[in-house]
Amino acid sequence: MLRMVIFGISIFLLITQCNAGKPDYRELMRDLVISISQKAREHNPKFLVIGQNALELVTINGNPNGKVAKDYIKALDATGIEELFYGYENQDGIQTPPEITQYYLSYLKIFSQHKKPVLVIDYVKTKEQANNSFAKSLRQGFISFQTNRACSIIPSWIFNKNSAPIQELSQAKNFLYLINPEKFKNKDEFIQSLSHTWYDILIIDAFFGEELLTNDDVLVLQKKPNGNRRLVIAYMSIGEAEDYRFYWKKEWGKNKPAFLEKENPDWKGNYKVLYWHSQWKEIVYGNNDKEKFNLSYVGKIVCAGFDGVYMDVLDAALYFEEKNNK
Repeated sequence: MLRMVIFGISIFLLITQCNAGKPDYRELMRDLVISISQKAREHNPKFLVIGQNALELVTINGNPNGKVAKDYIKALDATGIEELFYGYENQDGIQTPPEITQYYLSYLKIFSQHKKPVLVIDYVKTKEQANNSFAKSLRQGFISFQTNRACSIIPSWIFNKNSAPIQELSQAKNFLYLINPEKFKNKDEFIQSLSHTWYDILIIDAFFGEELLTNDDVLVLQKKPNGNRRLVIAYMSIGEAEDYRFYWKKEWGKNKPAFLEKENPDWKGNYKVLYWHSQWKEIVYGNNDKEKFNLSYVGKIVCAGFDGVYMDVLDAALYFEEKNNK
């Protein structure tokens, strides 16, 4: 027994030594999320902050039974998860293997225990699959949305249609996730189409093309057809830079800034970033310069009147961790 204990300690020390001097990429991502939450709420105390995927960040060691990262989960008002039941390996309608679903659920349980709503996005092909996805999420106490991988349509179905006013996430019974408005001819058509839906939450891009939605646009979207309030949340990638965003500079094609990594092979025009770099933090939330906040990505979203932000590519932390452990 003593020999086994000594062996176990030796393995632990070996792993620790191998990781010595390496950045804690998960903690760096948690820090970024916490900073975004703090800075946004300085300007709007009710501003909502939601993170998508990278569920492992919720515990210090990444294990579902590990110590909860309290400051991180406190900074979040909810979590989003893709492909919980459908859409496995980027394919619409492909059922997620049960063991993968159970893996996700082991982390989502933590969010539920801390009274943080869970927003499920499943990628389906048929209404039957959408019904099945909705039923499974409902049994777990989750809010869900079923769509295609392009995230560009208003589906013909809506589950848990609700005409009541929504002032906070806990009141929501459904949501729309439409972050790609390419199928709409212009901004006015986009705004009018969404304003006629009955969703409690609209998760959309803050921009239509290169044009930031205005306060008036957001005010229209915040009303259901009966005039009751709903929440409008802006999508934003914090783990990748996108070459069609307001912050992108033409010269970056030849002379990349220090924080910019290689292009994502799965998403043309998207580039992994050193998300802990001061230049990237300045773009995202102004870093520690109050005067630059309004010019930052989050600052523009707050100033436009959005109710919150939906942050994607938090799993950049896992990307860098894997990359640097090879």
